[in-house]
Amino acid sequence: MRIAIDSGGTFTDCVYLKDGEVHVLKIFSTPEDPGRAVLDCVTQIATNGEVPEVRHGTTVGTNAMLERKGAKVAFVTTAGFEDTIAIGRQARTSLYDWFRSPLTCVVPSALRFGVQERTGSSGEILLNPSQESLEQLSQAISQSGAEAIAISLLFSFANSRNELLVAEALAPLGLPISLSHQILPEFREFERGSTVVTNAYLAPRVSSYLSRLECRLTEAFPKSSIHVMQSSGGIVSARLAAREPVRTVLSGPAGGVIGAYQLGRMAGFDKIIGFDMGGTSTDVSLMDAAEGGPRTTSEAIVSEMPVSVPMLDIHTVGAGGGSLARFDHGGILHVGPESAGSIPGPICYGRGEKPTVTDANLLLGRLDPELFLGGGVRLEAQRTRDFMEQAKGSFTVEQFASGILLLAEAAMEKAVRVISIERGHDPREFTLLSFGGAGPLHACSMAKSLRIGRVLIPRMPGALSALGILMADTVRDYSRTVMLSQATREDLHSFFVELEERGKKDLLEEGLEGIAVRSVDLRYAGQGYELNVPDAPTLFEDFHSIHEKRYGYANRSAALEIVNVRLRFVVQNKPVHLPVSNPAVGDGVQAVLKVRPIYFSGAWLDSTVYSRDLLVAGDTVSGPALITEYSSTTVLPPGCVAMVDLYGNLIVEVN
Repeated sequence: MRIAIDSGGTFTDCVYLKDGEVHVLKIFSTPEDPGRAVLDCVTQIATNGEVPEVRHGTTVGTNAMLERKGAKVAFVTTAGFEDTIAIGRQARTSLYDWFRSPLTCVVPSALRFGVQERTGSSGEILLNPSQESLEQLSQAISQSGAEAIAISLLFSFANSRNELLVAEALAPLGLPISLSHQILPEFREFERGSTVVTNAYLAPRVSSYLSRLECRLTEAFPKSSIHVMQSSGGIVSARLAAREPVRTVLSGPAGGVIGAYQLGRMAGFDKIIGFDMGGTSTDVSLMDAAEGGPRTTSEAIVSEMPVSVPMLDIHTVGAGGGSLARFDHGGILHVGPESAGSIPGPICYGRGEKPTVTDANLLLGRLDPELFLGGGVRLEAQRTRDFMEQAKGSFTVEQFASGILLLAEAAMEKAVRVISIERGHDPREFTLLSFGGAGPLHACSMAKSLRIGRVLIPRMPGALSALGILMADTVRDYSRTVMLSQATREDLHSFFVELEERGKKDLLEEGLEGIAVRSVDLRYAGQGYELNVPDAPTLFEDFHSIHEKRYGYANRSAALEIVNVRLRFVVQNKPVHLPVSNPAVGDGVQAVLKVRPIYFSGAWLDSTVYSRDLLVAGDTVSGPALITEYSSTTVLPPGCVAMVDLYGNLIVEVN
């Protein structure tokens, strides 16, 4: 039995295949012990002695970074470079915010250690660390209270010999050791050091979580297995994820991107903007089939720390269903980034007392208190109104709730503009694919503001991230800095062969075979940053075209520099087949549950409430309307028309 589980801040979503059909299960998350909710999902599903194959999107690493609750890390580098991890690039996070101070470095000065050694830029060993210095280093770290070790020596990506010597000397300490030439064999000392520190910072916590979860799972279900979603959009074994947890910091959102792209392509759309709104945050991404689909980046920043391993290009803002609303001392309304989470949660869940986006949706009639989670959870409408009345200030309660939604949607619209307009894409050419438990509540309003004409609400929108994890391929990424000027594609062959041999060996250890996909990081000579281009006979011309689209110009007479070579091994997953229906022509009358008022544009309008489970392919529904289902609720404002396609998706024309 194949089971995919995505742990979110409020809900843990589960999608599984049983008898060839896709099913969904949502339960409340257990933040104090995320593995308990995962195990509860598997226990509720595998009831007839099945052997579960579990795929997991975890937020353990993400939360440890955001909350700064990782391990005490000893940072070991070449003598004289100990403080690079704190100095960084001397760039301000918010250039015009004079009151914004950077977060404290996760490695305090007492835990930064230098080694007398030196490797040259071309890989020659200029100075080996002495045995005496290594013994002193080992003793100093053992007395420091460190819980993990990050080793990042100068130019170790060109020659790893000295890093291996240092690691060998520190191995008897029994602490997890992260090596930069294994995690990120690329140039840029600060980014490489930050990435390996992040790995070490997360290693004890993530390793302990995965080991504990795997142990509990195999005790309950012998012969079961567990794999983990990477930030790059591929699956790896739990063993590798525990060793390199830095690759999982965007584990859950990555599943949503993969699921959105797969379902969007099935529905016939090649240009997609993914809009994933959950309980705590909103993740947006841009996917164009003509450009290879979901994009990856090596320039991500998590909790003000550069993380340069490949990740899907996802932009996140602190706006979700649980985002808290508050007035500041000047009477200005703010929404997020603080969240009510699952404990205490929004007011309407029965424990929270502070207004949230979910409470605003309920008060305006955009959530039906009797139909939430398929009727499995009853929302407390009167309790919500009472607390919202207390917090509304000088506004009416409807104005207060509308203001909350307006601010949340403004933050999310800005995020969409960042990944589209600011990168040379016109959002009007794309389809907004909305998912997450709260996404369909806001999708049509967002699309209208962005002048996007079409919205796609997939089947099971509240569990699409879990479905993406179920659909994802097994992926391994490899890279190496080469720094070649005036090189040809043929000059790259030996580097690719070296990476391919390493990848084949790693996959063979797990009994797998994969397809190798090559790419190259290129830049004009003299530039500080590069663009990733798929390896092809037209490699250099492709770079000029991509550069022109991104920055508005191309200099085809300028010399090019090849910075990094990258290799991705892909082991294709067994396909997940979604049911297909023959479309008819209908008005969805068989799915009508009731008529109730919903607040739109300053007025209460009588709106039809539909059950999505009763809609069939070919049905057309016009707003104002509410379409309820187990994992989410879709709001259709006046003027919007939704049609059910043959896969059960809602295709909404926004007017």
